[in-house]
Amino acid sequence: MKFLRLLIKNMLRNKRRTFLTVSSIAVSLFLVATLLTVLVQLVDPPETPDSALRLIVRHRVSLFNTLPIAYREKIAQIEGVEAVVGSMWFGGYWKDPSQFFANFSVNPDGFFKVYPDLQLPEEQKEAFKNDRTGALVGANLAKQMGWELGDRITLISPLFNQIQPELTIRAIYQGGNDDDMTFYYHWDYFNEGLGRANFTGTYNVRAASKEDVPRVAEAIDAAFRNANPPTKTETERAFILGFIQMLGNIQYLISSICGVVVFTVILVAATTMAMAIRERGREIAVLKALGFRTRLILSLLLSESVLLAALAAFIGSMAAWAFFGATGVGAGFIPRLAVRPWIIGFCVFIGAMVGLLASGIPAWRAARISVVDAMRRIV
Repeated sequence: MKFLRLLIKNMLRNKRRTFLTVSSIAVSLFLVATLLTVLVQLVDPPETPDSALRLIVRHRVSLFNTLPIAYREKIAQIEGVEAVVGSMWFGGYWKDPSQFFANFSVNPDGFFKVYPDLQLPEEQKEAFKNDRTGALVGANLAKQMGWELGDRITLISPLFNQIQPELTIRAIYQGGNDDDMTFYYHWDYFNEGLGRANFTGTYNVRAASKEDVPRVAEAIDAAFRNANPPTKTETERAFILGFIQMLGNIQYLISSICGVVVFTVILVAATTMAMAIRERGREIAVLKALGFRTRLILSLLLSESVLLAALAAFIGSMAAWAFFGATGVGAGFIPRLAVRPWIIGFCVFIGAMVGLLASGIPAWRAARISVVDAMRRIV
């Protein structure tokens, strides 16, 4: 610690270069923190006590195949099933196709039994259930879109372009594990628009207890094993992970991008560190003449680089935490990004390693040089 003041003075020796170095590392680690946050939310979706009781029933072959509405009553009669609701992905947008948000048509009766974690006033629940063209919207989605109770909107879907449901926002919920970013409207209204096609995408089931979850899943699939179509039942968490796997090896892609970013920033930092250390030949020669040992000089040079890079990484990762915390920006089907504390710590560790690797060889060479050679370079 007695050399901390010396380290800080050396870091601020060339303020412009220090600013540019810190900025380049901070921006790179901002990107790394963002990518790691996306990756974590893909492979580790949040789970609440209520979501742990939910099961998703889908077509056994593919999620893109539908199920007949007659299955709902049969599923409801299976022992251990507390409530069941049909859910159909609509894939619609409002005004701007680039503003993605999740939207489903659902059966309003039984919906709040399957999703008791959604918090909203009772009068809004009743208003949504009693209005065939009513819509239920997450609070964060309503805030993002500028919607309020009573607003009328029209959804347009590339999947079902024969209908454009005109809806009235009757209720706004909070507390869902979707970060309050989903849009629901009546399945009956959707079905009528399609000429009573009588199908749904999935059935969302709430089991009576956590112990009932595996037994209910097996019982549902057994009930429709010889039916056309057969079903596949899985927990809500397994369903989300399976859906993400259909998108390809995103984990490998994101990890590769992170690796490339870190490697690039090491190259940039190494160039800057090498230049900074080379310019300090006179200072190193003086230190050696004063009796500073090679190991101490090497430690000072490495510490300066590691401290600078770790500080830049901390600034970049904290900027990501503050940005996503304040704006609530999501990434496609990920409702909202939230940088976790361990990601900030990991980014600081990456920054420290960048500083160590970038300055390792130049610092080692500079520390080993003799006083005579150092003075000769200067002269």
